[in-house]
Amino acid sequence: MSVNVTLILTTVPDVAVAQKLAEDALAARLCACVTRLGDVQSSYHWQGAIETAEEVQLLFKTSAARALELERYIQAHHPYDTPEILSWQATASVAYGQWITAETQRPLHV
Repeated sequence: MSVNVTLILTTVPDVAVAQKLAEDALAARLCACVTRLGDVQSSYHWQGAIETAEEVQLLFKTSAARALELERYIQAHHPYDTPEILSWQATASVAYGQWITAETQRPLHV
């Protein structure tokens, strides 16, 4: 038995941006957990040239009900003009999936 959850991956330019994006998304209950996957080197086409950049990857775990809102939040608060926002459905163990659902439904404690 399992529970459906949504995973969202993004890359940001540095640890400070990663920390802020993660903390604010957690505070807003848009996700239950954010894992900083670490430093990566990305190569990509940008404005007619091939660029290479050191970046930090973040993996957000959220409920299907909050996924679109989280994607919009990342888009609005991301420093890049065209941020990488990849989303996919996954199955989680019942306990972990229920925890994600509960944490993304709980009201803010402000």
